[in-house]
Amino acid sequence: MNRRPLVIAAATVGVLATAAFALPNLPPNPVTDTIDNKVYKEKGKRFASAADAPKREKAPFALPSWIPKDATDVRIRVRTTGEARLIRFTLGATPLDGPQCGASTPKPVGNPELHAKWWPGGSLRDGARSECRGTHQYQVVVRGKRVYAWTDGTPGTGSRDGAPALRAHG
Repeated sequence: MNRRPLVIAAATVGVLATAAFALPNLPPNPVTDTIDNKVYKEKGKRFASAADAPKREKAPFALPSWIPKDATDVRIRVRTTGEARLIRFTLGATPLDGPQCGASTPKPVGNPELHAKWWPGGSLRDGARSECRGTHQYQVVVRGKRVYAWTDGTPGTGSRDGAPALRAHG
């Protein structure tokens, strides 16, 4: 009985399983960036401050306008085939003015299926508040000076139709 095909198949499965486990945990480099883009359909960027991020609203790594310009250590992960995003930043001297939505009840925002080592995981739902002022509605959680925001692409009230953003205080 020829076992060579079985050995080759087992070795191939082992290599693929190891790569699937190890590659997402490697630091960014051309290989992991290509895999993220081609396999996971994701891209990520890091900016020293929010002021360093692209200013055009439709740019892939543009930040929502409600993020203070003096926020630092800004990380953003985007889905290349949709509107899902993860954003993490550290507040500077300017406080976050509080996530806000208009008078209507915000639509539920799902957790985007994005992969980022810097994202804390599923424990963020507690204390999440909706932010609707921009193109997309975000869920926002503040933990000390660290802010986490995510969207699945649900439209916000502030931009798609060109209408001004609604603000509610509360």
